[in-house]
Amino acid sequence: MTQTNTPKPGPRPDRAPSFSKGSAANAAGESGTSPGAVSASDASGVAPAADAAAAGEISVVTVSDAQDRTSAGSLPAVGGTVQQEWVQQAPATAAIPVVTAGPGSVSAPGTEPAGADTEAAGTAAVDIAPDTAAAAEPVPGEDVKDLPGRRERPEGPEPASALTADRLLTRAAAAPVSGWRRWLYQATLGYVNLGDSDQVRIQRAMEHRIATRLGERTRYVPVLSRKGGVGKTTVTTLLGMVLAELREDRVIAMDANPDRGTLSDRSPGRADFTARQLVKDRFTVNSFAQLSNYTARDGSRLDVLASDTDPTVAHAFDDADYRAVTDILGRYYSIVLTDSGTGMVHSVMKGTLEKADAVVLVSGGSVDEARLASETLSWLEAHGRQDLVAKATVVINMAAGNRTLVNIDEIEEHFLSRVKNVVRIPHDRHLAEGSRIRLGQLKPATRAAAVELAALVVDELQQA
Repeated sequence: MTQTNTPKPGPRPDRAPSFSKGSAANAAGESGTSPGAVSASDASGVAPAADAAAAGEISVVTVSDAQDRTSAGSLPAVGGTVQQEWVQQAPATAAIPVVTAGPGSVSAPGTEPAGADTEAAGTAAVDIAPDTAAAAEPVPGEDVKDLPGRRERPEGPEPASALTADRLLTRAAAAPVSGWRRWLYQATLGYVNLGDSDQVRIQRAMEHRIATRLGERTRYVPVLSRKGGVGKTTVTTLLGMVLAELREDRVIAMDANPDRGTLSDRSPGRADFTARQLVKDRFTVNSFAQLSNYTARDGSRLDVLASDTDPTVAHAFDDADYRAVTDILGRYYSIVLTDSGTGMVHSVMKGTLEKADAVVLVSGGSVDEARLASETLSWLEAHGRQDLVAKATVVINMAAGNRTLVNIDEIEEHFLSRVKNVVRIPHDRHLAEGSRIRLGQLKPATRAAAVELAALVVDELQQA
């Protein structure tokens, strides 16, 4: 707010207002008259302004042109009441009119007078837009932290937890992992980075889905097939290896085939004990270190619990034994895969299906293999397990390759009418060898299919 100096009573009527020499010279140069003429002609115009100031009114007189003098009542108000007054300046400072335009005005820099009273001195006020004024200067009574463009910081010293990597480190785009994009990145010494292809990004998204946490309790996934030789053990090993490689928790594959199982033959590593021996020692196994003596792990993060090689001993593995073993495994593993046998009416199958959170049904690429797999779904529905059929994942194992006359697309379309997910695993020479499986030796298409299978299974386990 501009301070107003009230003139002393009884001024001489023929006395002109005092102003600096520079101001008079400028006025005389613009109007073509002498300074004395300006003072004499303004004598009659200053008295009404002084009376208005004494009465509490505010007026403006423009001095840019000495001959064009405008009365205060003829000027429009700017942002409210506007006032002008003549001020006695120091000899080195020109007299500048002071215009007050409400709270949205900003004083021009460098116009502060040398006198003691800076508010009464000639400081020019510039009218600006209301939005700009609000952003440039806080409104009285408004909290400063609410102003736009200001970074909110807590009062007082910051804790050590405020020094995060996201705040302190400058993130650089990751280099492409393969292909011509990788070659271009290396050839330009990192200056040209086009990022990964869409296929790589989709693969990373699937891997992220596989690594999702499933909660506190253990999930059980049996791998079923009513016909031998369709690759049930191969699918169990592939699924288990991908889950164990991309997840942070523990995954185990258990051979529950009443006949001679081959899960340990397809998985790396050897164990000194089997599932049957674990049943005998179940009351003495009280730690994961003790349980590790019964499982095999060599070159893979997947643990394997093998069955006995003697079919007569393996046949004694019944439903009670399966439940006892899975209860022990449930203490230390997050996902338990079960390589089931071909007999759906075997006693082990009862406990397998009762504990199952999701099922994987394996079908071959032939007519009889596809028909038996579809009949397995019908058997589950007939025994009241429609819930497992609704979230089942059918795997079409193309072990024989694509050279047959069977229309695989028709088989896939048939299963999609009954289940939610269908995955086709292409023919791979490494899988056809029938020996130990190593993920690094698989074709890219085979590995991508295994990753897709693992992602679909984890999606179903999240909803279980």
